[in-house]
Amino acid sequence: MKAILTTELDMVIPFHDVDPMGITWHGNYLRYFEVVRCQLLDQIDYGYRTMQDSGYAWPIVDLQIKYVQSSSFDQQVKVVAKLVEWENRIKITYEVRDALTNKRLTKGYTIQAAVEMKTKELCFVTPNCFREKIAHLVDLSGES
Repeated sequence: MKAILTTELDMVIPFHDVDPMGITWHGNYLRYFEVVRCQLLDQIDYGYRTMQDSGYAWPIVDLQIKYVQSSSFDQQVKVVAKLVEWENRIKITYEVRDALTNKRLTKGYTIQAAVEMKTKELCFVTPNCFREKIAHLVDLSGES
């Protein structure tokens, strides 16, 4: 899938994210995904505050994660997020890579669907407020 938008975040695995063996606890990868997702959405001025102000919530409705290799305390990693779908839902793919070797450690994706906050109804087409934010990145006539 071709990415519409990409961002990267460099970080060092902190001590409080690892288990007694010094390995990153598996649940922390979801937090890393969240941080880089926020950075990605901020690039198009559609962070969570702006989402809320637009009248839509975008809950995660599907999540997949694959742990390829472990990371550990004090390891330098790069977390990458790519927006790959937007028409009917938002799909963002993720990779966590070792910053020195570029070896993939973890990969996954999240799918978010728009919900109109006033009615609590699921939207089956991406609302115009999001389309306007990405219009300069894609051809809204059907080609990206």
